[in-house]
Amino acid sequence: MGIIRTDRLVFEYIRRDEEGNVEGITRAVDEVDLDVQQGEFIAILGHNGSGKSTLAKHINAILYPTEGSVWVDGMNTRDDKDLWNIRQEAGMVFQNPDNQIIGQVVEEDVGFGPENMGVPTEEIWERVEESLKAVGMYKYRKFSPNKLSGGQKQRVSIAGVIAMHPKCIILDEPTAMLDPNGRKEVVRAVRALNDVEGITVLLITHYMEEIIHADKVFVMDKGKIAMQGTPREIFSQVERLKQLRLDVPQVTLLAHELQKSGIDLPAGILTVEELSQALEHVQEYRR
Repeated sequence: MGIIRTDRLVFEYIRRDEEGNVEGITRAVDEVDLDVQQGEFIAILGHNGSGKSTLAKHINAILYPTEGSVWVDGMNTRDDKDLWNIRQEAGMVFQNPDNQIIGQVVEEDVGFGPENMGVPTEEIWERVEESLKAVGMYKYRKFSPNKLSGGQKQRVSIAGVIAMHPKCIILDEPTAMLDPNGRKEVVRAVRALNDVEGITVLLITHYMEEIIHADKVFVMDKGKIAMQGTPREIFSQVERLKQLRLDVPQVTLLAHELQKSGIDLPAGILTVEELSQALEHVQEYRR
């Protein structure tokens, strides 16, 4: 069993009127099966309303399944006695960093989680230092969070989760409220955690450029897994992604249009460098 596994997971939102009578039921997650191994970088894509954020909240036991089950490091999220352990193992980072930052000084905020866990004071400060260094925010440790940019705040939020030493981090659209530079900062920090620290990452996003380095991608639509594969396999299916109302990285779209015009390029080009090399190869072949 992987560190995270869902088995035919179903979650339904029940709408009620003012008197408490059921008005309708919406199935937000519909029989989803996931099996995530320790150390993997998993991306979950989907347009708004596809169910990806609802799925993320199950992994941290914020929501409980209507049907099926969710396992985190061998613990069933339905088991109340394991709730605290599950939330230590699977840390959660949300869209708006202001909703997670509570300290008046950056280092105090990062130390809040370990302090609640009963970690000895000396070890708390060691964890704060290592966590802030991991996301490139150590030099800001004495700053007020109010003085930071959106991307910097989000990196502090991630440091606060890392300080609790989770095996897995779930990031629920962590760059949705950031500008392009802020998005790059956060994604770079997340990739480093995965590459260097070996932390399992589940990145929920609708920005295609953020997932080209993932090990595996799941695309959700109407609560179901509509596509899955490596980033290259997913981006080789441009027309299918358009049907699912998802954008495609500009370089991938350009390569796709060049293919349609008759230029022999490989499918699923992900970076400008790959496109440049492919076009050079085509030119050499034509000579």
